[in-house]
Amino acid sequence: MTNDREHPRFISDLIDRLGRLNAAEEWNGPLNPSQFAALSYLARANRFSRAPSHVADYLATTRGTASQTLKALARKELIAESRLEEDKRSIRYDVTTDGRALLAAQSAMSSAISALEAPNAAALKDGLTALVMKLLEQRGAKSFGLCKECRHHQSTESGGYCHLLDVPLKLQETEQICHEHTPTTG
Repeated sequence: MTNDREHPRFISDLIDRLGRLNAAEEWNGPLNPSQFAALSYLARANRFSRAPSHVADYLATTRGTASQTLKALARKELIAESRLEEDKRSIRYDVTTDGRALLAAQSAMSSAISALEAPNAAALKDGLTALVMKLLEQRGAKSFGLCKECRHHQSTESGGYCHLLDVPLKLQETEQICHEHTPTTG
């Protein structure tokens, strides 16, 4: 017989509770939880991963919902829309100075995570990463991992190189989320 605290339902309920506690805090600010999640994603995404379809895929929502969320963030001047030079039909969003300032405040969740002992924080990170990857695998969804952890990434003196997109990368881009990410293992 398994311990109730090891049961998948118990773990799922804990994750749901964490999500609700975090969302409740986000409702107290100028953004709803969906807007905050989109803004947070855009701030961590590389230049190739800031289109409305990428936001929708990352947030596991419809393109219409993502589009409305992005329009609300643009109205609040937290993101700016730009057209890509190589394809004027394609839109990319960049986080504004005001958007970055909003994200700079430490949340209660971040504070609680920072207060964990290092071994617990590492175990939590590893466990949640494995859970997210398993769920994405089951859904047939993309991993959206860090560039430097991608199968197509090669480190260089100036940062990196993406063999999939055939482009050089600045050092800070190697630490950003990419929609083309392919895990190196698995």
